[in-house]
Amino acid sequence: MTSSVRSPVDRPAILFDLDGTLVDPAGSITGGIAASLRSNGLPVPGPEQLNALVGPPLREGLRSLEGVTEENLPAVIRDYRAGYLSHGMAASTVYPGIRDALMDLGGEYRLVVATSKPQALARRLLRCQGLDHHFAAICGSNDDETAPVPPHGTKVQAMAEALAAVGHPERAVMVGDRHFDLHGATHHGLPGIGALWGFGTQAELTAAGATALCEDAADLPERCRELLRHGHADRPAL
Repeated sequence: MTSSVRSPVDRPAILFDLDGTLVDPAGSITGGIAASLRSNGLPVPGPEQLNALVGPPLREGLRSLEGVTEENLPAVIRDYRAGYLSHGMAASTVYPGIRDALMDLGGEYRLVVATSKPQALARRLLRCQGLDHHFAAICGSNDDETAPVPPHGTKVQAMAEALAAVGHPERAVMVGDRHFDLHGATHHGLPGIGALWGFGTQAELTAAGATALCEDAADLPERCRELLRHGHADRPAL
C-alpha cells in the first residue's frame, strides 16, 4: 500500500534572502561601511549609495565606491566585519510579521536561506536573532571574501546550494528584496516574490521580473501558497 502522505523530500521549498527580507540591518551595514571607510581615510558616499550596498556581496559593492582599490579593499572589509561582529549584528532586528510567517509556512514547506552574506556569518546572525531553527539549510557566499566570485554570482550559487540542500524540489519560490534575488530566481526557473518592506523599490523589483510583490510580511504566507499552488502569475500582483 502506498501512503498518501508526502515525505519531507517531496515538500515544496521556499528560499529566503536574509538582510532586507528576514532581518532589518537597522543601519548596521550602511553605518558599518561608512565607519570602515572613514577609518581607512576614504570618502563616505551619501545615504542612497550606501543603501545600494545592502544586497550584493560586500566585496562587489565596495569596489564601486570612490577611493576603494584592490590594495585597500581587504582592510576596509576587515574593519567592517570587526564592527559588525562586535555590535552591528546585535543591532539588527527581525522584520515585523516574519516570525509568524516562518512559523506558519514551516509546517507545510521546507524553508531555506540563500544569501550573498558569508555563510558562517549568516548562520551566526540567524542564531543571534533566534531564527535559525526555522530553516532546513542556510546557504551563503564563500567565507573567504577574497575568493573569486562564481561565474553567475554569489546569489545564484547560494540558491543552487539551497535547492540542492532540499533535494531539488519540483516546486519552489524565492523571496527577496533586491533585483539580485529575482534575477537568481529567473536563473533557476523559480517564481520570485519581491519583499517591499526591504531595500528594493517596486520599480526595481518589477523590472527584475518579480512574479508577485508583497507589501507586508504578514501577507507572505498567502503569496507563497498562491504561487506554489498555481505557478507563475502573468504579472506582479499587489
